[in-house]
Amino acid sequence: MTSELSDSLWHATCRDRVSAPVLTGDRQADVVIVGGGYTGLSAALCAAQQGAKACLVEGREFGGGGSGRNVGLTNAGLWLPPEDINARLGKAAGDRLSAILGGAPDLVYQLIAQHGIACEPVRGGTLHCAHAAAGMEDLKRRHAQLSAIGAPVSLLSRDEAISRVGSDRVHGAIFDPRAGTIQPLAYANGLARAAMEQGAELFEHSPAKTITHDGKNWCVTTPKGRISAPAMIVATNAYAIPTKGLASPDLVPVHYFQAATAPLSPQQRGRILPGGEGCWDTAMVMSSWRLDQEGRLIIGGMGRLNHPAGGIHRRWLDRKLAQMFPELAGTKLTHAWFGRIAMTAEYLPKIQDLGQNALMVFGYSGRGIGPGTVFGQEMARAVLTQSHTDLPIAPVTEHSYPLAGVREAYYEAGATLTHFLKSRW
Repeated sequence: MTSELSDSLWHATCRDRVSAPVLTGDRQADVVIVGGGYTGLSAALCAAQQGAKACLVEGREFGGGGSGRNVGLTNAGLWLPPEDINARLGKAAGDRLSAILGGAPDLVYQLIAQHGIACEPVRGGTLHCAHAAAGMEDLKRRHAQLSAIGAPVSLLSRDEAISRVGSDRVHGAIFDPRAGTIQPLAYANGLARAAMEQGAELFEHSPAKTITHDGKNWCVTTPKGRISAPAMIVATNAYAIPTKGLASPDLVPVHYFQAATAPLSPQQRGRILPGGEGCWDTAMVMSSWRLDQEGRLIIGGMGRLNHPAGGIHRRWLDRKLAQMFPELAGTKLTHAWFGRIAMTAEYLPKIQDLGQNALMVFGYSGRGIGPGTVFGQEMARAVLTQSHTDLPIAPVTEHSYPLAGVREAYYEAGATLTHFLKSRW
């Protein structure tokens, strides 16, 4: 099993496909953006709407990294609950970040409507499900913290959760009506189209090979061209490639795989996630499940499918599907794919100030859609005004993650062992 984007359901069903040329020759811009995922594309769109000349380079195709391999849950906030965020950032900064990202789905669905992005938007909320009775304690803690900051979340009993999910393998849930689901690759392509319609210049298959500063401008050189601009945003996240003159973000890449069934029957759709919520669970080795517009069930978990033990993950998928939804036991999985999530030590996104009016962002820790969209817009405003005051999180000048490679191996080994054991029992 390869890691090609073309393996994914999202690639097969993307209806808002955009293409752009390879960068050739020299260009001058107000801001140069490296990375064509949610963050970079949102930044390009915002900058163009501000009247600035934005040029973006993407080494693959738009959404070709983590954005196009995403689960597609448009969550509010971060994976960390509010008090954990405050413990890391301080109350004032933590409360502000939680408030900004609590409204992130509003921005995502606003952009979808405003620009007519055909990305299967469903704002049916999400369900954070207890994978076992013990998981309810974590959900109660999260619910209390979210309620305390005014989030309109509900704590569902086991019976209520079973009814919403259509499976007796859940033991309760938090329902968040602010959230929803999208077709993630189509959303990235829709942002690209919207940015180009606003006047941004976007280029695909144009990886940044060298980045320098000449005392006045940032110069981003690709195999066939160069862009010069007084401001720069780097938004490559977990899919950074070696670039001379720029150190890659120091983070742990955690892999996550997904697989999809053929469309369910109308009767099955009436029993399985009838409200259309996207779901994930409280297990240490997390899993997720959701439906797409055609009624396919998409189920996923932590791990790499092209790992030497990738077959263990595939067998776990079959067993997990049968356990969650017995009527789907033996159902063929038509697509299987995986991608990388960028994790930081604090499980918080980082904005790094590179100096000379340049910012780099990374580490959404599994929450790329809403935060990426918000951070992209705010970083565009920050470099165009040369003010960091309104950024969602204060930038840092240095960042390190000791033993990142060891931690990556630890996460993969833990996921593999868990799936091995659960595929046998």
